[in-house]
Parts: sequence; C-alpha cells; structure tokens
Amino acid sequence: MPPVIDKEKCTGCGICVDICGQDVFFGSKDGELPVISYPEECWHCAACVIDCPTQAVRLRIPLPMMMLYK
Repeated sequence: MPPVIDKEKCTGCGICVDICGQDVFFGSKDGELPVISYPEECWHCAACVIDCPTQAVRLRIPLPMMMLYK
C-alpha cells in the first residue's frame, strides 16, 4: 500500500520526495503535491511520514503486515 498525501496539509516542500529511498514519488515537481508514481515499491519504512513537517503523509499498512505487529 502506498503512502497517502493529505492535500489540505501538504505544502509541496518536497522533503518526502527527497527522503524516499525507493523513488515512490518519482516525477514529482517542487512546489506541487507529490505524485505517487511507484506505489508497489514502498517498503513502509515511514521515512516520509517522520520527516514531513506538516504531518501530511501517512502510510496504509497492508493487512498481513498489521497481523504481524499484533
């Protein structure tokens, strides 16, 4: 499951694009809402969630991973 961007909170700073090691946000432009180009590449590392200054990014954890955490 890919990250989800809250359009109301996002300022388009690009920190999530820069921090993502898997290029999930490939093709995103500075100052605009990030584009999730490769959602299947997301490793759920939460780097984009942690580094977002406005807390506009959240992760949807797949059900099998959620069951492992319980």
